[in-house]
Amino acid sequence: MQQNQTQPAPLSLVITAFTIVYIVWGSTYFFIQASEKGFPPFLLGFLRFSASGIILLAWCAFKKKQLFLKKQLLQSFITGNLLLFIANGSIIWTEQFLPSSFVAVLVSAAPLWFVLLDSRNRKANFSNKKIIIGIITGFAGVVLLFVQKLTASINVTNNTIQVVSLIVIVIGNICWSAGSLYSKYHSDEGDVMVGAAWQMLAAALSYFVVIPFSGELKHFNWQQVPVNAWLSVLYLVTMGSLAGYSAYIWLLKVRPATQVSTNAYVNPVVAVLLGIFFGGELISHVQLLALAIILSSVFIINADKYKRKQTVE
Repeated sequence: MQQNQTQPAPLSLVITAFTIVYIVWGSTYFFIQASEKGFPPFLLGFLRFSASGIILLAWCAFKKKQLFLKKQLLQSFITGNLLLFIANGSIIWTEQFLPSSFVAVLVSAAPLWFVLLDSRNRKANFSNKKIIIGIITGFAGVVLLFVQKLTASINVTNNTIQVVSLIVIVIGNICWSAGSLYSKYHSDEGDVMVGAAWQMLAAALSYFVVIPFSGELKHFNWQQVPVNAWLSVLYLVTMGSLAGYSAYIWLLKVRPATQVSTNAYVNPVVAVLLGIFFGGELISHVQLLALAIILSSVFIINADKYKRKQTVE
């Protein structure tokens, strides 16, 4: 018996959600770096997701949505920890030891993991040449986008902590893909936004449990946190989590997973463009070529997947 993977949704809402996921999440690279100038990694994760989770849950309560469904709570706990604690936390932690260019390239492998882990559509995905070409082209474009930074920093990637960091970010990337697919196929009970709220709170709880063991509070002083760090956390709570993450979780319900995963290609592009326009950074001819390659790969994947409805057994 076959059934549709995706739920019908107005095209205007799909485009709006993709715009938020592409642009807003791309901007969070900048604001995470700014917030880490005042907050240690795990405390930052706790503050961000506890605040956004409480706000979103309060909004759902105001809308009189059903908040307490046993199955949804369990599903949200699994999804929230895979996506927001393990995957997101791996990025926050590894950026202490790895150049952001390495992290961006490794994270951009997410669409490949989506294809490999999506057992319900693995055959259909691998038999579709456009999807494979789009994924390979997009990853190559991200590598090309950061090739100069990668070359410049290659001589500092040989110590133990950086090797461990590479492993951690790969594991986090796999968990992001696995968590996204789990959310798509198993979070079938209750309201989507209620589920997103519980996912944020589940991740916040895990960050809270880890903080005492991380030792990051030994030298932390609330009074020394700069205003820019607080404002950056505010942006991450409102735009990064409430808008961006909610849009991502909703898109997983209404669009194919491999299409939604293309944010891993577009987000680094947005981050680079923000650095150019607001950080005074320069862009090379190689990076311009990379941007064109990445955008073309996203077009290939999105155009094909929008026309073709996937089915599951």
